[in-house]
Amino acid sequence: MNINFAHLTEHQRYKMMASLIVPRPIALVTTLGPTGVVNAAPFSMFNMMGEEPPIVMLSINRLQDGYLKDTAANIQRSQEFVVHMCDEDLAEQMHRCGERLPPHESELDAVGLTAVPSCAVAPPRIAEAPVAFECTLWETLETDSRQIFIGQVRWMHARDELIDTETWRVRLQHYHPVGRFGASFYVKTNERYALEAQAQSRSTSIDEM
Repeated sequence: MNINFAHLTEHQRYKMMASLIVPRPIALVTTLGPTGVVNAAPFSMFNMMGEEPPIVMLSINRLQDGYLKDTAANIQRSQEFVVHMCDEDLAEQMHRCGERLPPHESELDAVGLTAVPSCAVAPPRIAEAPVAFECTLWETLETDSRQIFIGQVRWMHARDELIDTETWRVRLQHYHPVGRFGASFYVKTNERYALEAQAQSRSTSIDEM
């Protein structure tokens, strides 16, 4: 099967790419509105881009009415945001944060999550999240359909049991992130395996990396 993307509509291209490039990590992003309201929204067009400087990418679609989503407008204005990784315990509340609320209402209040102060940026982080990356805006790219924010990580928070700070390894037995599949489908990530050649050369167990 050969498909010329020039012959597909924007929606068809989105469906093909978003359903095939899976699973994707999910960023639950907090920002501050102009009146100080905490906004929270999930985005699966997200990933790490590098370590020097430590940068992450967040791609946010424009609304059909031409307006920006609250997250995009808030990042443009304040140039700060916090990215949270989502685990199984947080998945349902993360998904509900995707519901569109008026700008004066906080998704955290609506779904019962707790905002706590960040260390390096004004937007608060979510206490229930296993990992949070405080970011400042590094660069913005724009397409006809999206705004792409590249953020530099300034500070990280993680649950105490997740990281061995002597070896700087993550204890995966305590970390159960979920991934985004197509539409509103998600996957768990507990069934991990190593290829035989890699397994023989590994110095750590599958539950630590």
